[in-house]
Order: sequence, then structure tokens, then C-alpha cells
Amino acid sequence: MKPLLMLASLFFASMTLQANESVNPQITDATDPQAKGLAIAKEMKARNTGWGDSEAKMTMILRDKSGNETDRKVRVKSLEVEGDGDKSLSIFDEPRDVEGTAFLTYSHIEGNDDQWLFLPALKRVKRISSSNKSGPWMGSEFAYEDLSSFEVEKYDYKFLREDELDGRKMYVVESYPTYENSGYSKTNTWIDQEHFRVHRIEFFDTKGDALKTMNVSDFKLYLDKYWRGHKQVMTNHQTGKSTVVKWSEYEFNTGLDESDFNKSSLKRAR
Repeated sequence: MKPLLMLASLFFASMTLQANESVNPQITDATDPQAKGLAIAKEMKARNTGWGDSEAKMTMILRDKSGNETDRKVRVKSLEVEGDGDKSLSIFDEPRDVEGTAFLTYSHIEGNDDQWLFLPALKRVKRISSSNKSGPWMGSEFAYEDLSSFEVEKYDYKFLREDELDGRKMYVVESYPTYENSGYSKTNTWIDQEHFRVHRIEFFDTKGDALKTMNVSDFKLYLDKYWRGHKQVMTNHQTGKSTVVKWSEYEFNTGLDESDFNKSSLKRAR
């Protein structure tokens, strides 16, 4: 999610990317699993920093265990915040029963995130309690906490192993949430060694049992620097349900600012 740059800036960004993609010695030389896991997480975050703001469209397909589907159309706006987590606003356009619903997230580097949901039928803004972050988001297999931006400081890490997925060399890193009221005891994440993109996440519930798996594919490069996976499939192993998310029409540096993510204007989100 980022800015439209002039040709010279694009050339500089591409050169920066090549430099950034050199092997990080903190990763290759690390012998301690915790230190190596943390170094991989920091590199992953660094590769996705500096994009500014973005807008995109999302089709969300909800599938029950019998295979029945429900489609939802959503517009998503995002803002990178210096010194804190990102802000995001999701606006539902279809179907009619969720039209006008708006969801706002203020992610934070430390502590609980702030989230609000505007329900047009009730004409009021509902604050999402921190104790409810593990609940399903808009009937999908994504939890409220899945909608927050990734912040390195909110987890402890452990490097598990190197692996291969779809022909690509991967790092597999185990992460443990350090914030309160998470619905997960841990996650295992597959991160490719070339671009540090997330390809798969396995989620484990608070009892340590396998809960969900998210697979990410159809990656596209924006501004010669920032990768976005255009397809995410979240499968719930305990319920048999799944949610497919398809992204399109990414735009960067569209001029969004803090005023576009004000909770008092949720009712007017369009």
C-alpha cells in the first residue's frame, strides 16, 4: 500500500530493494532459535515499511461446511502510522444486509488494539471489547485480531526450521502472542527466504490444538518494492468452514490521512 512515484524515485526504490534483499547476517549467523526467529520477523516488517497509504477492493467468500457460499464486497483503506501500528477502515458494499457496515481498526505496537464497528441497522458505533478479539469478524473465519497490522513487538518468536513450499525455500517461525485475550496460543508461519512474504500461517487455539490455516498466493509487486498476496484462504479445521479473500484494484499514495480514520465519522463512511 504506497505512493505513486516519479520514474527516478521508482529507480531508487528498485535499487534499495536489491540492497535490502541481501542476506541478513542476524538471520544466517544466528544459532539461538529465539534470536533467529526475532531477526526474521524484523526483516519481514522492514520489507513492508514505508508504503504510506493505500486503497483496495476485496471480495470475501464465506463457505460453510456443506460448501454453500455467500459473497461480500468490501472496500479497504489503510494508513501507515509512524511510531505505532497501522490504521484500517473496511466498508461493506454488498450484499444488502451488510451494506454500509464499517469497521475501523487502530493497531498498536504494544497493548490491545482499538476497534469499532458501525452497524447501519442500529445506527450506532459499537466498540469491540478486547475480550472479544478472538470472535469471528463479520461471520468469516477471520477473527477480529487477524485484522490488525503485524507488529513485531506483540509476539515472542522461535525459529523452527527451514522448509520448502510450492518450490520456494521457507523459514518456519513459531510466534506466541504477548498481548491479552488472544484466541491463539501460538502460530506457525511460512516466510519465503527471497522476499520475506508470508505464504502460510497455522493457528493453534488456547488449548494448543490446530484451529485454522491461512494460505496466501497470487503475489504481485507494487512500486518495485512491496508485495501483496491477492488471494487468502482461511480454513477452520474445527468447524469445516472457510473464507476466501480476493484482493483487487490496489492503489497507493491516494492522499489518505488521519481524518479518514476518525471513529466519529464511521457513520458517514462511504
